[in-house]
Amino acid sequence: MNKQSTKSEKDRPHGQKIEKADLSVDIGPLTLKNPVMAASGVFGYGLELVDFCPPQKLGAIISKGLSLVPWKGNPAPRMAETAGGLLNAIGLENMGVDAFLASALGAVKKTGAVVGVNVLGRTEEDYAVLAEKLGRTEADFIELNVSCPNLASSGGASFGADPVVAARLTEKAVKRAGSKPVVVKLPPLVGDVAALAKKLEEAGATALSLINSLPGLSINLQNRQADLGHGFGGLSGPPIKPLALRQTYLTAQAVKIPVIGVGGILNHLDALEFIAAGATAVQMGVGVLIDPSSPLAVIEGLAEWLTEQNLALSELRGSLKLRA
Repeated sequence: MNKQSTKSEKDRPHGQKIEKADLSVDIGPLTLKNPVMAASGVFGYGLELVDFCPPQKLGAIISKGLSLVPWKGNPAPRMAETAGGLLNAIGLENMGVDAFLASALGAVKKTGAVVGVNVLGRTEEDYAVLAEKLGRTEADFIELNVSCPNLASSGGASFGADPVVAARLTEKAVKRAGSKPVVVKLPPLVGDVAALAKKLEEAGATALSLINSLPGLSINLQNRQADLGHGFGGLSGPPIKPLALRQTYLTAQAVKIPVIGVGGILNHLDALEFIAAGATAVQMGVGVLIDPSSPLAVIEGLAEWLTEQNLALSELRGSLKLRA
């Protein structure tokens, strides 16, 4: 089970009153000021929401997914609201890693933000090359999106669908990234998420983030067509939170590296549930699209709740006890 403590928490005598909760967390060699991250895509390439939520106030922000060359993405419409959530089929459109490094990364880093770069590819070698490129930059960490289709596999299954393939891809990326921390973002529907998590830990992953969006479909009965131009899309937001909590708990029980919970976090109570399930940090997605300033409220809410409960963050982490 993941347990992390800051020095101040370790030195605190049992029962001593916490004057102000310490929200700092460690993700491998990185120390973040708080556990709240902006998930890949919601801050665009880093500065799109700066007027609503200064990125340097978050634990970290993660860039829109980047490939070796620009990807065009899917036809419109690309987003559709569902009952309590959001269905999207952006198609991983992006400017390509070289354009991002030339035009965006430096500007985001100048704000003082901790920046993770999400990467994606069509082959295992794509991920290795991307990791090597980013290993030489000022990015703080790399996040591997292994939910992309593996063109070398039968039926185009995602890299993350096969623990052996996912581990091999991760090991290659870790070696090519140098000293840069590598986080692996897992697909949502995995038969044995604990087994996959263990394989990725053995392959050298610094941390694991989960879950990605769930495959879904929305239909317009007026014309009997899909609401999205691509047909199917990825479901995110509150409807996927129960699954995300389950996968986070099972993963945190299986590995010693940090786990980052993702899925349906709108407020500090949602974030606290993920931490109780074993998450070291959390990522916000749809919550940011609803209210771009919401991560700031989550950070404030975490500090207030922990102080009121006289709990250190490490004392809450992984404290969930399943009923027999």
